[in-house]
Amino acid sequence: MPERAKSYAEAGVSLERAESLVSRIKSLVADTHTKGVVSDIGGFGGLFRPDFGEFKNPLLVASTDGVGTKLRLAFAFNRHATVGVDLVAMSVNDVLVHGANPLFFLDYFATGRLDVQVAESVIAGVAAGCKEAGCALLGGESAEMPDMYPDGEYDLAGFCVGMTDDSNIVDGSSIRVGDAVIGLASSGIHSNGYSLVRKVFEKSGAKPHDTFPGEDASFDEVLLRPTAIYVRPILNLLRDFEVRGMAHITGGGFYENIPRVLPRGVQVNIQYGSWDIAPVFTWLQEVGEIPWHEMLNIFNCGIGYICIVDKDAQEDVLSRLSALGQKAYSIGTVEKRAEDDSPQVVVQNLPS
Repeated sequence: MPERAKSYAEAGVSLERAESLVSRIKSLVADTHTKGVVSDIGGFGGLFRPDFGEFKNPLLVASTDGVGTKLRLAFAFNRHATVGVDLVAMSVNDVLVHGANPLFFLDYFATGRLDVQVAESVIAGVAAGCKEAGCALLGGESAEMPDMYPDGEYDLAGFCVGMTDDSNIVDGSSIRVGDAVIGLASSGIHSNGYSLVRKVFEKSGAKPHDTFPGEDASFDEVLLRPTAIYVRPILNLLRDFEVRGMAHITGGGFYENIPRVLPRGVQVNIQYGSWDIAPVFTWLQEVGEIPWHEMLNIFNCGIGYICIVDKDAQEDVLSRLSALGQKAYSIGTVEKRAEDDSPQVVVQNLPS
């Protein structure tokens, strides 16, 4: 060990581990690079040259997020390969809601003692998520901070920058009565509500490697299934269809996320039962004894992303999504809002 690193190592920080991590992830990061990337990791900042050729009035869209308490299950199950995908998904899907194409992503990984193998597994997930979203992993930061985190734990944060044309921004302003609500299937719980998920798992008495009810997979696989990334199917839709509004169904479920894109004078009527409810949500509802109206205010319940389109286009939109391998459903309609203070999301036929 170089003499200059000795004091830092005695304080619990290893420069050698940090250098080893950078060396091990270089190829992962390089594999995500798009033509706009003009720098490699290791600098003080990532450099990206955007192509403004197709834009008359380019507009940048940015989003930041973390993975939340889903990480506590990753620690408990010692499974770290998918939470990096979750990290990317939470930001790129938010950027996508506005019609923006994700350009690049940066991550922040903080821990008390850097476990190079665990960190590499997490960042490999980040790189996989970036590749799926078609954006570059432009850089990031790993921080080793003794006494800030218990052994074996870490935290994640990240942000994405995307771009669209000002004239193509999707903001919900063109939504009108009679429009159709299309729901894109989720891959599972995604990355919200995990404080409750962990309590239900504890209450169930299940073990991580037990087979999950109704699934050909174990509890740890189902509960850590990564968040779906909707970039490719949605960008494909936007090339050929007018999508009037979109919502990423995250924390707050249906009732808090869909109104974020609705004009004040309309409401969305959703038909419960018009989409497939995955076994994980039935399990959460039954074991946790959670009423369905609460489930829909906490979890995505099988619908991870919403598109609102003209009713005459809905069958073509559904066909396109199916051809792209994205399961989707017609789940409701846009109606006139009865009163200014009435709910903007009404879910009909909920089980009692």
